[in-house]
Amino acid sequence: MRRQLTLLVAATTSVVVLAFLLPTALLLSRLAESSALSDAQGRSQSLVPLVASAEPGEEAEFAAAVDSLVAEGYQVAVFLPDGRVVGSGEAAAADPDVAEAATSRAARIDDYTPTGGGSDGKRLLQPVTRPDGTAVIRVLIPPERLSRGVEDAWLVLALLGLGLFVLSLVVADRLARALTRPITALATAAASLEQGQLTTRVQPAGPPEISAVGAELNRLAARIGDLLKAERETVADLSHRLRTPVTVLRLDAESLQDPDERERLGADVDDLMRHIDAVINAARRPVREAWTASCDAAEVVRARTEFWSVLAEEQHRPVEVDIAPTALPVRLHADDLAAAVDALLGNVFSHTPETTAFRVRLTPGDGGGAVLVVSDEGPGLADEAALRRGHSDAGSTGLGIDIARATADASGGRMEISSRPGAGTKVTLVLGAPQP
Repeated sequence: MRRQLTLLVAATTSVVVLAFLLPTALLLSRLAESSALSDAQGRSQSLVPLVASAEPGEEAEFAAAVDSLVAEGYQVAVFLPDGRVVGSGEAAAADPDVAEAATSRAARIDDYTPTGGGSDGKRLLQPVTRPDGTAVIRVLIPPERLSRGVEDAWLVLALLGLGLFVLSLVVADRLARALTRPITALATAAASLEQGQLTTRVQPAGPPEISAVGAELNRLAARIGDLLKAERETVADLSHRLRTPVTVLRLDAESLQDPDERERLGADVDDLMRHIDAVINAARRPVREAWTASCDAAEVVRARTEFWSVLAEEQHRPVEVDIAPTALPVRLHADDLAAAVDALLGNVFSHTPETTAFRVRLTPGDGGGAVLVVSDEGPGLADEAALRRGHSDAGSTGLGIDIARATADASGGRMEISSRPGAGTKVTLVLGAPQP
């Protein structure tokens, strides 16, 4: 924007400067020519009384005046009626127009081409009535005299135009910076907010409209922070309230007489408590931590697959696990990734018949990260509505797929689902690499 504003001012200034300089330069040229002609006419008029009053053969007085003008650089010659010429140089050369001017007795100014060629000059023919006939005063004005001082004036005008142009660019650049700096600050603040830095604020500056946008952005950031804080506190409070019924379950489990049943239910309660703690910690986690989070996807997926493999064995489900042997860091908290894996595997157990085989595959992603694929050989999805948030035909919350999708998005990746009735379902999570 700064460059466009500067270019706009430069173009406008150029048009204005040219519109001013070109007519002024032309006017100066005309003034110089008019001044040279006026001067030549004045010099010729000064000779008229001398030429008119001189007796034939007594031209010494005006001849001295002609020589004086020639010495000053004027090309002057007087053509007498008897054919004699007083003067020298190019002005004294023969010219048929002199005889015509003597006959018509009319003064004239016209163009002439110097002997050496080049631009046309001006020629002044002034008839003078004498006792012995009509004499003609001829004054030649060369091109350099017609344009004397014009080049210097044009140089001054060019420097003036260049100065105005440079000054306009400097002023335009300062004005553009005054406009673009607040806009750049707004863009930087918006990018910081997008990265989860909700404490970011801008100093309203610039024109009133841009300053108002800055103030509104600050209020929006504060409102987002308040809403997010209230939501997280609500989730944490609700999760914390689950501790009471879980404690009751633990007491009921400990009251069982069968040691095996007591141990099994106690382990289930402990696992439930860990999930509740994970929900509370996730709700209280600052938003910015999502951008710096990192965990080993191979370790997390391996652990969650081993956990579900016990249930798969009880239901006689064939399980194929293919996890890369090396560490695969991704931009996620381990708890979040574990919740996504649990959601996908839980869907397999909830929505496919027992003995249905499934496969878990984790490979390195292109450019870092990892690719997690969970596929089954179940009946597949007959209705795409089953992929929408909150939809379920099996009495569950319908949030499993959405949890997996949100986890992939949070890592900077994506989720892909392919399913056909009778051909099973395949869910692919592309997980992004940690921030450097």
